Amino acid sequence: MNYREFGKTGEKISALGFGCMRFPEYQKDEKNYVDQDKVDEMIACAYENGVNYFDTAPYYCNSNSEAALGHAVKDFRDKILLSTKCPVDPGLTADGYREHLERSLTRLGTDHIDFYHFWATNQDKFDNMIFPNGLLEAAAKAKEEGLIRHISFSFHDDPDVIRYIVENCEARGVQMESMLCQYNLLDRSNEDMIRYVNEKGLGTVAMGPVGGGRLAAPTDLYAKLTGKPSIATYELAFKFCLGNPHLNCALSGMQTLDMVKQNVQVASDDTAFSAEEWEALGKAMEELKKFSELYCTGCKYCQPCPAEINIPRIFEMYTYYNVYGLKEHAKNMMKNYLQKEGKTFADCKQCGLCEKKCPQHLAIREQLEKVCAILCE
Repeated sequence: MNYREFGKTGEKISALGFGCMRFPEYQKDEKNYVDQDKVDEMIACAYENGVNYFDTAPYYCNSNSEAALGHAVKDFRDKILLSTKCPVDPGLTADGYREHLERSLTRLGTDHIDFYHFWATNQDKFDNMIFPNGLLEAAAKAKEEGLIRHISFSFHDDPDVIRYIVENCEARGVQMESMLCQYNLLDRSNEDMIRYVNEKGLGTVAMGPVGGGRLAAPTDLYAKLTGKPSIATYELAFKFCLGNPHLNCALSGMQTLDMVKQNVQVASDDTAFSAEEWEALGKAMEELKKFSELYCTGCKYCQPCPAEINIPRIFEMYTYYNVYGLKEHAKNMMKNYLQKEGKTFADCKQCGLCEKKCPQHLAIREQLEKVCAILCE
């Protein structure tokens, strides 16, 4: 495994981080559970192969991710870095911040969290909740008490807001120490700000390094650029992210043991892009633009839908249809979904809640109508 200095936090972080949003799950008595045996096996494999950064959040996997991760890492807790998040919900107070933190500590089975994030931050949350409600001060107090080791934020807004957040925190005497944001070969909008915060000493972690699956199709792009044998686009995408000298870690939401082994191999590869190859690859992304027609990362923030429409699942089907060209397969997926009483755009209540929660600001209802029409024809 390759390791990088994690900003000026004093930590060394593995190039691959384990995102705990997509743990394998099952249903029993109409309730959702994480498959703990599989999670334990996946986490142990990742740790044994050098992964030392594990990122979760209170609502991941039907609110079961933190407890599942805590169970999986209990034998080597002090040898890894745990990251989780505080939901910045409307009306959150300093006391509420503390309650969220203590709940996460209990679920994770630990006495401290290494990187505690203000979750899905944007300028509105900072201006109207984090700053005026004393949440920065609550974070600083928790750090003083040793409950958290580093104050962090995950980000969903216009890139320039990153500078606004960092500078305004500094003005209030609180230093942000790491940032988690979207970054991949398709979406480089945060690239300048990744450089900015890293040069200021923040650790930097990318979510969605393979574009929520959009970058998982085979391609000869690597061969065209380097003259070397072709590699899968997901590998190319990881190499691109990790080729950025200002990015410390690429976070992957892994669902199977095979995915863990596959990603570990890529992150342990000593064959890095040269600066010239990395630059050429960025310019060549025009060849991949067809992948971004519907850029849903599968984060599930739009769920639950009041009409019980599984939006990420339907958009995933469209990826098979549009990106991979597996049109019949995608339509069969839709047939199976409908046979299990899956809901579609025809059931949409037009409430717009999904669009309000979407980090990518997708026009979900418009896209859902289009996609369902194609897949159901």
